[in-house]
Amino acid sequence: MPVDSGTVLFLCTGNYYRSRFAEYYFRHLAIQYQIPWKAISRGLRIPTDNEGSLSPHTLKECERLEISVEPLRRPLPLTIAELEQADLTIAVKATEHQPLMRSLFPEWETRIEYWEVHDLDIVPSATALPHLRRQVEALITRFRRERG
Repeated sequence: MPVDSGTVLFLCTGNYYRSRFAEYYFRHLAIQYQIPWKAISRGLRIPTDNEGSLSPHTLKECERLEISVEPLRRPLPLTIAELEQADLTIAVKATEHQPLMRSLFPEWETRIEYWEVHDLDIVPSATALPHLRRQVEALITRFRRERG
């Protein structure tokens, strides 16, 4: 992985809750620690029944942490071009996203990093988002360490 600068791509199923929070939180910390990486996020299977552009849980946590969600956008599906352009790709839940990667982008299944952050059907946001924060913070620490 290049250590100077690059793009980290966060993936989840809907690009509505977890990957979006990871994108915004990473961006916030990268600015704070002057890490010249940018973050984007995409979804593997965008549902059509989400209300609004962003999960209210993500919006509430970003407001609490004083993290900008601008420019606000709708969830976006993953493309092969984004996989090719990213320097690091992280799917936020291995047990959920590795099978999706295998079916949608089989050549990329083993080329990305997997975390294990549960969705709302398993744990409440009060559990999942702090876990996701710790994962992003560990990634930032890794980048800082690699920069020297």
